[in-house]
Amino acid sequence: MKKEHEKALIALKKARSSLDKIITMIEKNQYCIKVIQQNLAVIGLIKWVNLALLEWHLWCCFVDAVKSNDKKRMNEMINEILTIVKTAQNK
Repeated sequence: MKKEHEKALIALKKARSSLDKIITMIEKNQYCIKVIQQNLAVIGLIKWVNLALLEWHLWCCFVDAVKSNDKKRMNEMINEILTIVKTAQNK
């Protein structure tokens, strides 16, 4: 497994653990601001993973497509990336 993917997995596992804590906090009717702070931490982790995956995709998959000179594949990938970026902006 690539080092970058290991970092992403660690961040996602932290997010999952934090989500479990948030659920417990809500079940125990804990102070809303504390729950919100934990929720924001999860959102931050997930946003970081999303951006990191996009960056790795560009440096690996996209660079390979450019090197291959496959114009059709490059256009497909550009459209995929633009769709992802537009989707992320709407969130």
